[in-house]
Parts: sequence; structure tokens; C-alpha cells
Amino acid sequence: MTGRILFCAILCVTVCSALPAAAKPSVFLNGVNIDGVTNQKFDNCTVVLDAEGNILITAKGYEVQTVTPTEKTPPPTTQKVPVSRRYFLVSETNLPGMAQYDIDVFVNSVWVKRISHNDPQNVLEITKHFHQGKNTVHLTATKTMADGRRSASSQHYLKIIIGEGNIGGNNVMIDNPLIEFRVDASQMQNQSKEFRVKGR
Repeated sequence: MTGRILFCAILCVTVCSALPAAAKPSVFLNGVNIDGVTNQKFDNCTVVLDAEGNILITAKGYEVQTVTPTEKTPPPTTQKVPVSRRYFLVSETNLPGMAQYDIDVFVNSVWVKRISHNDPQNVLEITKHFHQGKNTVHLTATKTMADGRRSASSQHYLKIIIGEGNIGGNNVMIDNPLIEFRVDASQMQNQSKEFRVKGR
């Protein structure tokens, strides 16, 4: 009797091992498989368990969309390529102190220098502030009359020229002027202007 029971147990284990493992039930929302979706709540829905143990959810107002993963586009490089040309700023006034304007110079949002109306002339290389491609130069002229108005003549001016050039001996030669900005004593309001320069 004991041998028969042992034989039946061995036969049962053999047969059970040969049977395929039952497939894991899946979850469907309005007929679309949503296995792996978590942290979701469905209101006003009908839930049915079919013969295979699958969970079938029918819910009005819900829609399942399949999103295809896309490769992330690397952010654009922020490295700026230095220019091969040299850039200079030159200021000019016919009579220092009479225009009564000071001009602040910004290149690519970086303050470079304040040009005073009292200076006879300024010559400044500003190459390091430029890069290949589009550059922005912003000039802001501020009226300064702490000691009263000295002149109302348009002949008393302060002018700034920015351009490509070179140094020869003790002289700066601008052979390609790119910007010219001028204010004079006849004006009373602060002035501001923005220029676009293509760096080369």
C-alpha cells in the first residue's frame, strides 16, 4: 500500500513539472494593455476578470496613448570661438567737457568701459569681448550736468567708433568701421542704442 502511494506521488510531481507555467495576468484599459502603469486611479469604471485572470477595465473618458522613446538631443554647446580679427574702440571729441555725456560700453552684456566727456580721446582694444558669429554691442549715453549746462551746440560732441583694425607702431588703424555712435551738447535726454556685429 505504501509503495502505491509513493508511486502516485512521484507520478503527480512528474506530471505537474511537465505542465507549462501559467501566464502572468495582464491589465487592459479600454482594450489596451497597460502593464507596468502605476499610481493611477480610474473613476466610474467597470472591472472584469476574464478566464485567464486578466483585468479588464472599461472607463469612459480615458484614452491610452503609446509614446515612442526618442533620443535626447544634447544641449547646444555654449563654448564661444575666438575671433581672428582685432577689434578696437576709439572715442573722439572736439572740445573735452562740453558735450556733457558719459557713454557706457557693453559687449555681449559685459560692461567694458565708461567713456567720459572730459577725456580728449580713448583708444582701447576690445577683441577679447568678441567671439565668432553674432555679437551685441550696447552703448548708453548719460547726460551729466552737475555743474550746469556748458553748451547747447551740436558742434560740441562725443563720438565712439568701433571696428576691425590693427596696431602699427603707436597708432591704431581701424580699416573696417562697424559702429559709429555720436551725442552732442544740443541733446538733453539720455541716449541708448544696440548694434549687432558679426565677429570674424
